[in-house]
Amino acid sequence: MIEIREVHKSFDGKHVLRGLDLDVERGETMVVIGRSGCGKSVLLKHIIGLMKPDQGSIVVAGCEVARMDRRDLNELRKMFGMVFQSAALFDSLTVAENVGFGLHRLTDMNDREIASKVAEKLELVGLAGIESLRPAELSGGMRKRVGLARALAMDPQIVLYDEPTTGIDPILAASINELVRDLNTRLGVTSVVVTHDMASANTVGDRIAMLYQGVIRCVGTPGEILRSDDAVVQQFIQGSAEGPIE
Repeated sequence: MIEIREVHKSFDGKHVLRGLDLDVERGETMVVIGRSGCGKSVLLKHIIGLMKPDQGSIVVAGCEVARMDRRDLNELRKMFGMVFQSAALFDSLTVAENVGFGLHRLTDMNDREIASKVAEKLELVGLAGIESLRPAELSGGMRKRVGLARALAMDPQIVLYDEPTTGIDPILAASINELVRDLNTRLGVTSVVVTHDMASANTVGDRIAMLYQGVIRCVGTPGEILRSDDAVVQQFIQGSAEGPIE
């Protein structure tokens, strides 16, 4: 579904991605782990076409993203759902208006059809009946779930998650992880999750890729990553101050 080859990206002389290669298979959940600031979110922005690589290629569903014009890129983006780190809900809109935001602007569905779709997605994430509430009335976990419902509203083929468990307590994080895993299994979507939370990575990931110094250092199942003899990988997953990572 996603093929990334030799991608380089620099910002003001800082080389962030240094020839990154990664394949994401159709229907799998790929988790990209790595330290804060290592380029995980930059990678997501390249996949969805918000950034273009300085060098290399990104092919999504057979289309090379960097070579697409704006109209074709906007069409391709309809395949995507995006779950933001802070949920990124519009405070002035109700839950229903937030979840239906893309449906109102990108489809010809009428209000009744949109309301039905919104209700369906809220029920899917365990939040039936809260359409009239506003983000300020929701807990952190509920806001995360509403953000997920919005990402699913357009029935995407690919869902991108940017640090989905950041800013919530471990119990809520565990419930979000289980929800993500369950939805990916039930809906059959292809997912890319970026995180530095190893509990999340091990729960939701079919495979895990570690991003380090601008390249993918290691790729494997959660079990393979756990058993890796790479000192960099082991230091990160154990959260140790001692090791090659400075």
